[in-house]
Amino acid sequence: MTQYDLLVITGPTASGKTVLAASIAARLNGEIISADSRQVYRGMDIGTGKDLGDYDVDGVMIPVHLIDIEDPGNKYNVFRYQRDFLDAYNEIRNRKKFPVVCGGSGLYIDSIISGYRLIKVPPDPALRKKLEKKEMPELIEILKSLKKLHNITDIDSKKRIIRAIEIEKYSGQYPENRTTFPKIGSLIIGVKLDRELRRKRVSERLIKRLKNGMVEEVQNLIDSGVSREALIYYGLEYKYITDYLSGRMSYEEMYSGLETAIHQFAKRQMTWLRGMERKGVMIHWLDGNLPMEEKVRTILNLLNSKSEH
Repeated sequence: MTQYDLLVITGPTASGKTVLAASIAARLNGEIISADSRQVYRGMDIGTGKDLGDYDVDGVMIPVHLIDIEDPGNKYNVFRYQRDFLDAYNEIRNRKKFPVVCGGSGLYIDSIISGYRLIKVPPDPALRKKLEKKEMPELIEILKSLKKLHNITDIDSKKRIIRAIEIEKYSGQYPENRTTFPKIGSLIIGVKLDRELRRKRVSERLIKRLKNGMVEEVQNLIDSGVSREALIYYGLEYKYITDYLSGRMSYEEMYSGLETAIHQFAKRQMTWLRGMERKGVMIHWLDGNLPMEEKVRTILNLLNSKSEH
């Protein structure tokens, strides 16, 4: 029996981690817990890569948790992810199944591996009003004075910077309100590809998703009442396609800008995972180009290894 309580399969976008996670879950009598910050939203399927066919292993659908749990237009966060993860994790364990986390949202993965002690921060209208008057460079400096900037998404927009400042200030005032999170014995597998192959896969997948109706998906979300501001907040596919549908850029500009942005996103995912390693998190890297059976066999050997983790 494995010494681990959890298996984590992570890596950059287009690395093939979902198919691998499903294949290994099938061998472990396991179920998958998604670690994707956008697949939580209903109706955001093509743009988030919610390829449900990837969970089909020889005609058997591997159960997957924490996708389609929130309405589009709302804002999900790592605080809620920790809570929802523990609910799913405990449910899976109680049914004598093995939990397998799969996803590329490094913040979510790190929050459960490192056991972030988070805090539920209420809005502070007075602070927000004061900060709204400041320009982004000044806001970034304020945030830097409060914390080390590990998460670059904090400075994607003025609204995000202000919220990050709000969180840090509240956390400093009320440290006793922080949550606790259990230590879980985890084996972490990182799937990597060489840069050129990763770029090729990203570009091919973008073309496929556009052909499969990604633009129409975004239009349907807008027609259903999801605000353009919310879609832009979700970034990447939803940001660029919303800008295209709003007439702010041509189709060619949308495609070119989105392709570049996804390549940059994949690079940031790897940067985040390397940062976890620098903090002492052990990630066992696998070549994503290896045959599936070889990858599965390697993971099974690691799971059953007697070495310390």
